[in-house]
Amino acid sequence: MTQERLALLALRAVPGIGDHLFKQLIGFFGSAQSVFELPKRKLHRIYGIGETISSAITNKSSFKSAEQEIKKAESAGVQLVFFHEPMYPSRMASIPDSPALLYIQGNINLNRERILAIVGTRKATDYGKSITASLIEELAEYNPLILSGLAFGIDIHAHKAALKCHLPTVAVLGSGLDNVYPSAHRDIAEKMLAGGALITEKPFGTKPDAHNFPARNRIIAGLCDALIVVEASERGGALITAGIANSYNRDVFAIPGNLNSPYSVGCNRLIRNLEAQLLTNARDLEYHLNWNALEKVRLSSETTGLPAEDLVIIQTLTGHNCLSVDELALKTQLNPGLLSLSLLNLEFRDQIEALPGNHYKLKHNYSRKAS
Repeated sequence: MTQERLALLALRAVPGIGDHLFKQLIGFFGSAQSVFELPKRKLHRIYGIGETISSAITNKSSFKSAEQEIKKAESAGVQLVFFHEPMYPSRMASIPDSPALLYIQGNINLNRERILAIVGTRKATDYGKSITASLIEELAEYNPLILSGLAFGIDIHAHKAALKCHLPTVAVLGSGLDNVYPSAHRDIAEKMLAGGALITEKPFGTKPDAHNFPARNRIIAGLCDALIVVEASERGGALITAGIANSYNRDVFAIPGNLNSPYSVGCNRLIRNLEAQLLTNARDLEYHLNWNALEKVRLSSETTGLPAEDLVIIQTLTGHNCLSVDELALKTQLNPGLLSLSLLNLEFRDQIEALPGNHYKLKHNYSRKAS
């Protein structure tokens, strides 16, 4: 553990420094160590930092707790991944309220090609359990990562079905990784670690208090390409997660249910209000997420060394002076999260150029190379 990573954890542990202020400080000063080296009078000039926070920074009182946190992480085999590090999930990096720090226990690539979140009521019916199992069985051929929240009901059945189908599965917790909740699912959580992971933004020792779960839901929504709601009552966490996913421009799907079932009210309403697309089987996902089209360019992708989704964008831009993000989304049929990530990757590699008004074009040098 380097001194900078210790300083990062110590800065994040300062009371009053939330995700937004933490990111601003690192972005402006370049490192956590630089922040701790600032004199108190300069800290006072920074918006959002008052007497209490500036005192905590200058006396470095949070370093002791940071050292203890690092020891706990090392003992438990937990990785501490900060927002500006390469291992940080790229899908999360694109959302405004992403966590500054993630605790990750397990063995998983959170930047893999296909990530699906499956959520629903804690009081799952036999219908919901059966639909969850059959849907994941159908999805096995596409090898997605299955993401959920380890809760009773649809969540745990999604994790179990993924394990049965040998798919990687990840649970996002609303507590510290030393307080797996519910405790009845600890055995399943341990089985998930071989090819999946447990994730949280909460430090060790954090209890599974009710107010932690709405924040947990934004991580589920931010990590996925698409969110699937299997069963949901009129109110509940699944609908909150669906609303967040929509705000992040993720694809949201809902399984239709019996009009007389209280646990299908939420799904049917999402579909009725055009807040979710109707989902009946895995082929619906293949169509809406453009998985089949991506497979068609796989061979070309292997030849050029580019990811398939990047190649789709390049092929779409070829022959056009420029295209807007909306036009690219329509023509490529890539989901918004994956499209944004691919555009960013292509821009970093100097293959496309971002223009005003959310328009993009191929760089001239790459256009000649491609032709």
